[in-house]
Amino acid sequence: MHRISSYFFLWFFICTGVKAQKKEKPNVLFIIVDDLRPELGCYGQSQIVSPNIDQLAKTGLTFTNAYCNVPVCGASRASILTGLRPNRNRFVGAFTHQDEEVPGIISLPMHFKNNGYNTMSLGKVYHNLDDGKGSWSTTPWLPTGDWIGWQAYVLPESHKKTIPRKENPEMVHGPSFEIPVNVPDHVYPDGMSANEAIRRLNIEKKSKEPFFMALGFLKPHLPFNAPKKYWDLYNFNDIVLPENMEKPMSAPDRTMHNFGELRNYTDVPKKGPLNKDFMRKLIHGYYASVSYTDAQIGKVLDELERLDMAKNTIVILLGDHGWFLGEHGLWCKHSNFEKALHTPLIISTPQMNNSLRTDALVEFVDIYPSLCEVAGLSKPFHLQGKSFVPLLSNPDQVWKSEVYSRWVSGETIITDTHTYTEWFNDQSGKMTNRMLYDLKNDPEEDFNIAEQKRNRKLIKQLSAKLKFHISQRDKVILN
Repeated sequence: MHRISSYFFLWFFICTGVKAQKKEKPNVLFIIVDDLRPELGCYGQSQIVSPNIDQLAKTGLTFTNAYCNVPVCGASRASILTGLRPNRNRFVGAFTHQDEEVPGIISLPMHFKNNGYNTMSLGKVYHNLDDGKGSWSTTPWLPTGDWIGWQAYVLPESHKKTIPRKENPEMVHGPSFEIPVNVPDHVYPDGMSANEAIRRLNIEKKSKEPFFMALGFLKPHLPFNAPKKYWDLYNFNDIVLPENMEKPMSAPDRTMHNFGELRNYTDVPKKGPLNKDFMRKLIHGYYASVSYTDAQIGKVLDELERLDMAKNTIVILLGDHGWFLGEHGLWCKHSNFEKALHTPLIISTPQMNNSLRTDALVEFVDIYPSLCEVAGLSKPFHLQGKSFVPLLSNPDQVWKSEVYSRWVSGETIITDTHTYTEWFNDQSGKMTNRMLYDLKNDPEEDFNIAEQKRNRKLIKQLSAKLKFHISQRDKVILN
């Protein structure tokens, strides 16, 4: 009888231990922000009001050298959420559809769902709402309101200025920003997304299952529509244009573009230079939009704390790619320049309680394996990135020697000291143009030094690495 009782209690403790372990799986709050470049206080940008993201940085690891693998939202998000690199035939443009290009792939949220997580998509996560089938435990949620278009114009004056797009009548052209209006945060979509995240957190508090919440904020994507109080954080007279508004010396013509995304808006001329005051207004709007989204992120993080859930939640925050604010005379993204590729990336885990920074090179395909490792999950075979979890405890260790990005026919390698890009002819595969920048002496990439004789050896090394990377990347076959 004594032996039976011992076996019973052993069995009881094993079972209850397993259940307790299930409960202790860390939650994941995955925050992705559209068009957010490292224009944040925690990245040394003192002119920006971003106290909530800055506070998150104080509790985790800030990556100063994080890069997207492709500078456009749809393709970047598909790459992040699958852990696969973009290539010449996959994840190329804004309207990338993951389910069509890599059908059957186990996405990041799907992997967590398969491991017992309640997964949810709030706001803009995938570019296409119906993408990533099988990834979510509940139907993906998007805010709805009385505004016109996904750009969320709320003022009658803005409505009068909108016109249907010829290529897609359901979408509209409108102004690049609304006249600042004194409305509550939830009048615009991102305020609604924050409120929905808070509502879901309160539901999850009562759940026995861990959650993976993907929360996507639209701003600071164009148009720069945000409540007036965020515009009022900045004095227009204090806003300055970048010093390097010219094409970089000796840069190939093909790396420049007419920033068609911005030109789509009705208050922007279709060609030619922009008025200086108008450019300053655009920067003002971008800043206001960053602060607006920062405030929404703060509300969600505050609720996580209030519910006593922060102590068991991994929080990761990133922008989906970089953005131009007039540098090199460019706006938006869609380029192989560093400004379009450099992104904010911050992660805070339950084990971390202080502010850390790392200059280690990381890229967005590293996010999937990293979240798997920090959550204690296995890693699917198809992943092409490298987990950066070791950097959480030792941020100064030797890490990657280079990372890679691409845009259309341009392939870029980024090292601690240089960025190097080659463009290839789509038919012949031959290299047609190249550019090299010394990030230590020319961090703004103002002088293309690819054709200087003294750089021939370096060019040869970087070109060989780039070609080897392309050959290995494109060999991957998904079964």
